[in-house]
Amino acid sequence: MRLFSNVKRKKQFLFNLNVLFVWAGLLGLFCFFISHFDLDFSIVRARLSTLLGAEFTPDGDLQGVPLTLLVSVGAMAVAVLLGLLAALGKLSSNPIAYGLATFYNSFFRGIPLLAQVLLIYLGLPQLGPVPAAIPAGIAALALCYGAYLSEIFRSALLAIDSGQKEAAQALGMGRFVIFWNVTLPQAARIALAPTWAMFISLLKDSSLISIMGLWEVMFLAQSYGRSSYRYIEFLLTAAVIYWVLSILLEFIQSLLERKYSRG
Repeated sequence: MRLFSNVKRKKQFLFNLNVLFVWAGLLGLFCFFISHFDLDFSIVRARLSTLLGAEFTPDGDLQGVPLTLLVSVGAMAVAVLLGLLAALGKLSSNPIAYGLATFYNSFFRGIPLLAQVLLIYLGLPQLGPVPAAIPAGIAALALCYGAYLSEIFRSALLAIDSGQKEAAQALGMGRFVIFWNVTLPQAARIALAPTWAMFISLLKDSSLISIMGLWEVMFLAQSYGRSSYRYIEFLLTAAVIYWVLSILLEFIQSLLERKYSRG
């Protein structure tokens, strides 16, 4: 048994080593390709601390990576709530709840996210309220991703064996208690991986709120690139920042999957 375990561990090590070589080779090709550009990253080094959010704005607000993470986490939290409500609505036998959920899904999945951002930020002032940029950005991202998450949650809820609900009912549990203690914990495990993947996608799409004037990573990269006429350098830096954040989130996802896959 120990011999089999050692062989398996050795195969896994060799596999990971080969993957690392592939990554290194592809990264080397990318760097070789970029090296042929007329690039000067000295000006980027002077602005890197701002992009990473080590400094506040002149008004004392967040900027750069911290602002990107704030908007992304806030939008994801609201999107999870909206997605769960929409999923329950689509599973409901109530025609009003079902109609609201299906219309919400169709509307926000059928319109480009950029159009939604512009409609919320530029359209609401036509009706009276002038939304602040951060709440408007969070709302736009949450409404869009909530519609996509609803399908993930609906599939996860349908995957739970109905026999468990019937057994819980036989024990005298109410519908809410069954949902909260029996259905939801199991559905959460099923939905964990695709939900986290949506969070990574949302993090990258948060760059669209740069059109609202929020000083997040993409807004700063565009502003500095415009003022210095060094667009490529700042856009490459922003791309690397988003990539590193995505890798960190993927690592956290693997840890969560490993933890909740036990038992």
